[in-house]
Amino acid sequence: MTRVCFLLKVRAELAEEYRERHEQVWPGMLDALRAAGWGNYSLFLRPDGLLVGYVETEDFDRARASMADTEVNARWQAEMGRYFEELDGAPDAAMVPLTEVFHLD
Repeated sequence: MTRVCFLLKVRAELAEEYRERHEQVWPGMLDALRAAGWGNYSLFLRPDGLLVGYVETEDFDRARASMADTEVNARWQAEMGRYFEELDGAPDAAMVPLTEVFHLD
């Protein structure tokens, strides 16, 4: 299992709305994430909009590609794009994994 952490920047003025949107993630989106191999997936949001994501998956590139092939993800990404700063494309395309430098098991 691979642990992946990534950063994105939510527009600070939309941070609370972004958080609220994630209280009601569509059931179809949750099903698609699970089917694509996204496990132990968490998002952490700082009030200034810094978003930290964490996911465990066998193959992050394959998991992202699997999601990219779903209609529900295309709709979700289209709706969520407005919340982010400095995006060049869909939010999920901007998830660049950070390098893990330490892990205590």
